Amino acid sequence: MNIEILKSKIHRVTVTEANLNYVGSITIDEDLMDAANIIEFEKVQVVIINNGERLETYVIKGERGSGVICLNGPAARKVVAGDLAIIMSYASIDFEEAKSFKPTVIFPDSGTNRLI
Repeated sequence: MNIEILKSKIHRVTVTEANLNYVGSITIDEDLMDAANIIEFEKVQVVIINNGERLETYVIKGERGSGVICLNGPAARKVVAGDLAIIMSYASIDFEEAKSFKPTVIFPDSGTNRLI
């Protein structure tokens, strides 16, 4: 039996942009993606701390070292620049394997979105 389990988490990053006129997704600084073990086009859940909104989308690479966290397309209506967010991805793994699995969780500086 497989279960869905937390794979990766970027905890308390600051939304830097909201781009309504983009086709969709969330743009994440590539440094944060690497540190959190998230790849381009991976499905993520985004939780906005300021208003409680939760949404699912996919990731596109942002400029490395830029600190960018940009919600694109319709999701842009759910945030404003400066909001804090948690970004999570999940994996489906065997129940017994899940008992010893440890997710990758990072805590970037919420002022700059850079790794500490």
